[in-house]
Order: sequence, then C-alpha cells, then structure tokens
Amino acid sequence: MKLSQYKYDLPESLIAKFPSDNRDESRMMVLDREKGTIDHKIFKDIIDYYDEHDVMVFNNTKVFPARLYGNKEKTGAEIEVFLLRELNKEQRLWDVLVDPARKIRIGNKLYFGDDDSLVAEVIDNTTSRGRTLRFLFDGDYEEFKKTLYGLGETPLPKFIKREVQPEDKDRYQTIFAKHEGAVAAPTAGLHFSRELLKRLEIKGIHFAEITLHVGLGNFRTVDVEDLTKHKMDSERIIIPPKAVEIVNAAKDERKRVCAVGTTVMRTLESSVSTQGYLKEYDGWTNKFIFPPYDFSVPTSMISNFHLPLSTLLMSVSAFAGYDLLFEAYQLAIKEKYRFGTYGDAMLIL
Repeated sequence: MKLSQYKYDLPESLIAKFPSDNRDESRMMVLDREKGTIDHKIFKDIIDYYDEHDVMVFNNTKVFPARLYGNKEKTGAEIEVFLLRELNKEQRLWDVLVDPARKIRIGNKLYFGDDDSLVAEVIDNTTSRGRTLRFLFDGDYEEFKKTLYGLGETPLPKFIKREVQPEDKDRYQTIFAKHEGAVAAPTAGLHFSRELLKRLEIKGIHFAEITLHVGLGNFRTVDVEDLTKHKMDSERIIIPPKAVEIVNAAKDERKRVCAVGTTVMRTLESSVSTQGYLKEYDGWTNKFIFPPYDFSVPTSMISNFHLPLSTLLMSVSAFAGYDLLFEAYQLAIKEKYRFGTYGDAMLIL
C-alpha cells in the first residue's frame, strides 16, 4: 500500500470540536466484512452485536495534562512545552517537545506559572523539536507533580482548533482510565459510559484491560510513499496475565474478541504465540499495522473516523479491508458523520 492511497477530501466542518452530549449517544456506523454491508446506529446499540462470553478489550491508560506554556529567560518569549515522558523521577528529568524549537538552546531556563513557581533548564537536544528538561524544584516529588500538573492543560490534538474547556479534563479521558502515562486519549474508548458498561456486563460480556501509553507518534505525519519504510515511535505496553486468560478463553470458545481502538489492536498483535494466542508482555512496541495484514487476536474492532494520511486510518483499513473502509468513509462524509478524536464511532464486524 502507498501513502497516496490514504488521501481523501475531508471538509473541515466535519472534524468534531466538541464531544457528543452523552458518551454513548454518538452515531455509530456498522461495517460487516463478511456481508459487505454498512448500517447506521447509535453507539449504545453496540450491545446488540455481542453475546455472553464475548470479550471487549480496553486500553486503561490515563492521559495527563501534558501541555504547558512558559517563558524563556531574558527574552520572555512564550514557549509551548509538551511533556512526553518522565525519564528520571529523582532528578525531575522529562523528555519534551518545545515550540518554537529554534529559540531554545541547551542551558536556557524556562519559567512556568504566573509567579514563576516552576523553573526548568534545558539539558539536552534529543531531536530537532525534542529536548530534555530538568525541572528545578525544592519540594518533595508529590508536591512537584502537583505543581507540574496544576500548570499543565489537557493535551487536545492540534486539529481540534479551539481553546481547552474545563469539561475536556473529564471528556478527554475514558471512564476506565487507570494508569497514567498517555499524552493522547485512546479515542474509541471515549464512547463508553458507565451505564453502557453495566448493561454489557449484565449481558455476560467479559472485559479485559491492557495498557498502551499513547504517544504523539499517532499524530506524526508519514513522509514516505512506501509504507513499509515508515517507522512508528515506540510506546510502552503492558498485557497482564488476567487479560491473557480472558482473551485466550474466548478464542478457545470461538467467541468474539473486540479491540476497542487501534491502540488495543496494536497491543494485542504485538505479543502473539505461534499458535495465535495472546501472550503476557511488559515492554515496548513500535508495531505498524497496514494492509495486507493477518490478524491473530481481534475478531472485531471499534474505531473513530480518522483523518486523511494518518497511521490510524491505515491500521483500520488493514482490519476492515481497504475498499469497504473507503466506501464507508465516503458515505460518512455524505451523511455528515463527525471525524477525529471527539467524533463518531465505527464498529467493524
């Protein structure tokens, strides 16, 4: 597959700027790969497609307030700092992106907060935009973390062109978020409400949880026409024994295994035995799924409508089938489905 095959015209007006009023009431397009059919539903109708002992696999990563605004010493120039990951707890070292990057040099100090309550020093250049910062803070670690996160804001993707609102703190987080470490939400999971989970549970559907700490690599542009040459950023994943047990039991019983989002799909496919069973794992993955690809674990998946040329779109097309997916996307544009992080959902059976 080539990069140019993932280009399509998406009207700006269809990129959702706000979430639906209720999590489980966004629209849902249902693709049946076997029948080649496309149906239109509401997300909470998903319960009709799953039976007792089917499994839904969720990504329980938690988004932290990763975007900060600070000022450079002497010049006072405003600098946006995007926290990527903590490198060293004791030394307060963080891997970050800075914008504009050209203004920042090793040794520069950055000040955050109205009263400059937090100061950081640039100690390393990792990439053209990436830097390593050491935060200079006298208090204990909990106090530091509280100060840092108090100054940070919810890291909505740049394509949502608006100011961050107070409600984003809650809505840009799944209701099953537990383990902090993501700089972007696993968006397919945003459609689940507590009420819907309860109804699914009563019906006898099993839930398995994995963790993939979503990085900015999801939004990185692909700059090679030949997709085999694209390198994904590595992301931390954890597949615990409990998830392995639940998923493999469903496989044995020939039950449906639903990957809730591309992050779950990639995690499940990153640790598979030669017999096609899920294996326990705690480490990193840079797996890039694009057509043609034979899936071992998920038999169905939930996804949002992804932006043109994105790796997310490529991964979904590997699962749905390229032609059916693009037929569905053209229909979604015609029917004015909402695209992107806060947009509508797609169920692929």
